Amino acid sequence: MPVVQANNIDIYYEVQGEGEPLVLIPYLAADQACYAFQVADYARHFTCYTVDLRGAGLSGKPDGVYTTELFAADVAEFMQAVGIPSAHVSGLSLGAAVGTWLAATYPSLVKSLSLHSAWTATDPYLRVVVEGWRTMAKALDSVTDMVIQGIFPFCFTPELYAAKPDYIDSLADFVRSRPMPPVDAFLRQSGAVLSHDATGVLGLIQAPTQITFGRHDVCTSTRFAGPLTEGIKNTELVVFEDCAHAPIYENVEEFNAKTLAFLTRHSG
Repeated sequence: MPVVQANNIDIYYEVQGEGEPLVLIPYLAADQACYAFQVADYARHFTCYTVDLRGAGLSGKPDGVYTTELFAADVAEFMQAVGIPSAHVSGLSLGAAVGTWLAATYPSLVKSLSLHSAWTATDPYLRVVVEGWRTMAKALDSVTDMVIQGIFPFCFTPELYAAKPDYIDSLADFVRSRPMPPVDAFLRQSGAVLSHDATGVLGLIQAPTQITFGRHDVCTSTRFAGPLTEGIKNTELVVFEDCAHAPIYENVEEFNAKTLAFLTRHSG
């Protein structure tokens, strides 16, 4: 198994494809396989490094306070450990929050930045949603069940549940097949979501940045589009009209086409 020591923890990762490096940062509770529907397309153009964040997957899950800044430091040291001088960086939700800090704090490492379902700072609405997930994880004593019962309804539209129940079931089976974190590690990871505030560092981001939202996302809705596009110098905004929080699963074809177009424009 490919594991490196970075920032005093084991970081698990996988590599696929050829071309300029592209680092894909997972979302809350997920391991690196969460981008399975993207890597197949991206790897035809880029060397894709998918990583497990601290507290999830097969990476280390030490005690202590987790922050999105700390995750960014982990990814920066991971890149150094595997010999990536700079890369395209992409993340969804928590992965986008980490990418924001990475690009702001280590600008030389980030050639382009892709922020999907991102937010600038956790507001009262997002806080109550995440606190609900934390309550459910503790009550069920299972992060897997919490994700399927608690997080899925925010990730997908009611229309997808109605039209493709078998597809939702297949995504649930995918979650069950992955190495999910124990409840205590999830609480540390979700604590980083609750404390996230990158408002003051957006102006430090130098990389060209694509910002995307699902039109029906309520967690990280387009209420964050203005603060992000105004705070980061060089941005382009894409809204997936038929999606909620997880366009990477709800409209794979359009998501991959529009994100890959951005990545290829900024490669070379």
